[in-house]
Amino acid sequence: MASPTHRRSPLRRRTALLSAAAVVAAGLGAVPFVTSASASVDLARQTLPAGDGWAAHGSGTTGGAQATDARVFTVTDRAQLAKALDPASGPAPRIVRVKGLIDASGGSTCADYAAGTGYSLSAYLKAYDPAVWGRSKKPSGTQEDARKAAAARQAKTIVFKVPSNTTLVGVPGTGAGIRGGSVAVQNADNVIIRNLAFSATEDCFPQWDPTDGSKGEWNSAYDSVTLRGATHVWADHNTFTDAPLYDSALKTYFGRKYQVHDGALDITGGSDLVTVEQNVFHSHDKTMLIGGSDTDSVGKLRVTLHHNVWKGITQRAPLARLGRIHLYNNHYDTAKLNGYAHSYSINARADARIVAEYNAWTLSADRKVSQLLSGDGTGAVAGRGNTVNGTVTDVVAAYNASAGKKLRTTAGWTPTLTAGLRTSAASLPAELARTAGAGVLTEQGTVE
Repeated sequence: MASPTHRRSPLRRRTALLSAAAVVAAGLGAVPFVTSASASVDLARQTLPAGDGWAAHGSGTTGGAQATDARVFTVTDRAQLAKALDPASGPAPRIVRVKGLIDASGGSTCADYAAGTGYSLSAYLKAYDPAVWGRSKKPSGTQEDARKAAAARQAKTIVFKVPSNTTLVGVPGTGAGIRGGSVAVQNADNVIIRNLAFSATEDCFPQWDPTDGSKGEWNSAYDSVTLRGATHVWADHNTFTDAPLYDSALKTYFGRKYQVHDGALDITGGSDLVTVEQNVFHSHDKTMLIGGSDTDSVGKLRVTLHHNVWKGITQRAPLARLGRIHLYNNHYDTAKLNGYAHSYSINARADARIVAEYNAWTLSADRKVSQLLSGDGTGAVAGRGNTVNGTVTDVVAAYNASAGKKLRTTAGWTPTLTAGLRTSAASLPAELARTAGAGVLTEQGTVE
């Protein structure tokens, strides 16, 4: 992100916020959506604005805004982060401020996790070589047990569980982020995650599954952020990437890529009432899953995605099942980036009901409009006002014209929680390049 040539005073920032809100309300043009209506409240105590997507439904999302001073923690390393998030300290609101880049491993390596378990990759490959083990059953026995033991050690180190009533926020100006970690919001309510750069979330011990597909697959664990049974979650102004280890550098065993990356931000296990906005997702394959299976949940998985940037994303932006998902004012760039080639952007399956409006696609020369969507014939995408290279385009019709399993074109519901929705997508690519992602917010929650 470009650095500003000067800093505005708090009064001028507040004036800019009010002006932006007025222009957005009038639908008049090129002022980016601002996520907080009050510049007088510091970033760590800001709450989700009213009407801002599904996470604003019902009681809304306040995270740790009401934390006492004793429940505000500033952390700079793995041990401090784990202690600040410890659920044993009770359910009262808490704020965890991440200062600088935290190495989630705390200096441990894959070899450290495997030490004493009996696991080695060479032994694992020898034991489960399809020429020896076959392709009809999943691995079991000594080496698979050893892999699980090593994996459990890694999980204990790099997975950080976020309790209810928590705000996890990066301190502006410090390059705040979590490298090599997995933030898990599991069976928790009222959580805010903002201004953090998530990178290098990698599984040291992928599992070989010869029954996965016709050729088998290496399957990894650990999303950078995972929501399972989570409700009222606001993920705002974060950046997600595989960097610095991209899939193109991964080795191949048994004819399949030794995949160490899972999702970037997955929303499964009956999660509900989630708003994901102003994030940047780049250089990743299977990026966002909404609904972990065709029977994940019914009546939940209500998710809003708006003003996000997706570039160098192969697929799942998102892949959605069962829920009611609203996508608006996002920017999708299909150009290949760091070896990640575009397959599709949005996949609606298992009766997912998506409303996709006023999004912008920058379509690279190697892709077609008909390749932007995907589905299994049971999902719906109701689209309007979407643009491709600046031209309003019916992306659903383009997909259905060439697809065997067509998308339904009516979602059966109408979004009402639409704060910041712009009825023109033309200027989104340029705007979101400046306003989305980690590192652009000030302590007042404004874009510098």
